[in-house]
Amino acid sequence: MSYIDKMKNSTKVTVPSLVMEMLSAANQFHVLHLTITGDGSYAAHKALGDLYDALPGLADGVAEGYQGVTGQILDYPEVSAPRMKTVKEAISYIDSLHAKVTKLQDGLPYSEIVNDLDNIKSALNSAKYKLKFLS
Repeated sequence: MSYIDKMKNSTKVTVPSLVMEMLSAANQFHVLHLTITGDGSYAAHKALGDLYDALPGLADGVAEGYQGVTGQILDYPEVSAPRMKTVKEAISYIDSLHAKVTKLQDGLPYSEIVNDLDNIKSALNSAKYKLKFLS
C-alpha cells in the first residue's frame, strides 16, 4: 500500500489537510494581527504579520513539492483554523500546529518534504518566541 493510500485510510494528519489548515491559519493570524491591542501589541502585531506572510508560501511549497514527488494531484479538504482573540490563544494554536507538523513528518518517506515542513516549524517557532518574549 502506498503512502498516499495509507494516509487516505487513517485519521493521521495528511499533507492536504495540513496545507489547508496552514492557509486558513494565515487568515486567522492576520485577523488577530489586525485586532490586537494593549501592552505589547505592537510586537505581537509585527510577529503575527511575519507569520501570516510566511505561511501561505510555505504551505504552497509543501503542496507543490509533495505533488511533484508523488506524481499526483491531491484532494484538498475544507479545514478551518480557529479564531484567536489573544496572544495566549495564538501561542496555544502555534503549539498545536507544530505538533501536527511533527506528527506528519514522522510518517513521511520523502526527506525533501520533511525539510519543507521543518521550514514551517521554524516560522512557527520564531513567531512563538516573538509572541512569548517580545510582546
